[in-house]
Amino acid sequence: MSLTVVGTMAFDDIETPFGKSGRIVGGSATYIAWAASNFVQPINQVSVVGGDFPQSELEALKAKGIELEGIQVKKDEKSFYWSGKYHMDMNTRDTLITELNVLGDFNPVIPENYQGSEFLILGNLTPQVQMSVIRQMKTRPRLIVMDTMNFWMEVALDDLKKVLKEVDVLLVNDGEARQLSGEYSLVKAARKILTMGPRYLIIKKGEHGALLFHDNHVFFAPALPLEDVYDPTGAGDTFAGGFIGHLAKTKDVSFENMKTAIIVGSAMASFCVEKFGADRLKTITQADISARLEQFVELVNFDIDLV
Repeated sequence: MSLTVVGTMAFDDIETPFGKSGRIVGGSATYIAWAASNFVQPINQVSVVGGDFPQSELEALKAKGIELEGIQVKKDEKSFYWSGKYHMDMNTRDTLITELNVLGDFNPVIPENYQGSEFLILGNLTPQVQMSVIRQMKTRPRLIVMDTMNFWMEVALDDLKKVLKEVDVLLVNDGEARQLSGEYSLVKAARKILTMGPRYLIIKKGEHGALLFHDNHVFFAPALPLEDVYDPTGAGDTFAGGFIGHLAKTKDVSFENMKTAIIVGSAMASFCVEKFGADRLKTITQADISARLEQFVELVNFDIDLV
């Protein structure tokens, strides 16, 4: 059931209409690992941090079954830092500060005991780095999932297209799907992207749920309507962690099971937004997850009399 997670571990400084976080720990690999560890352990973490990254955070991850051997610690350098401000709709945001620091020359190394992982998830990194990880795997994982973003479509499209040929599942949001495909209709966009390499495509639509495409099949999972949304940062990565965590736990990569995995991912993302950073993810229990999944079942289950 081994799962390798590659991505960023960083500092975020977030402002939303409901408050300010101050300097907190974030990063794609952090959110993915916290979410996935509820379903499968150990998780093989691959990332890079500076000497300023809190030892207590690393210890908390280790206590959750996350292997740290693949995390490079550059003691004389600073960790990746991002600062952003969300608008009232909580979907749009402005980036205020980006400091790459150790991420600027990050060259991930896959430790020997991570080899043989059945599942690999590549967080949002440069396509060159993502390709480097895939090439380091001596045996191709059973399922490779990758995330990307509009920035790489603008500055590294050729490299991105090469990586797309090597992966099984691509995660993007609706704007990125339209940009990558050049199509406005998400159905047409999905059809075009699926010719680029991935067998499955997940289009994330934030508070409006997520779409799963495979061949001529499509599945829609709603997002849970929440009374309080404090911070959407990391929700997409948390979704990805729940998705890959469920697949790794069940070892079933069929389209039918991916439907369930998307619901699980949506449930995990609904926890993430309830507090700043990964704070809520650190406290959830299996009972919390089961109760939240029940809410999703009730949300999509309906009885109707055909007229």
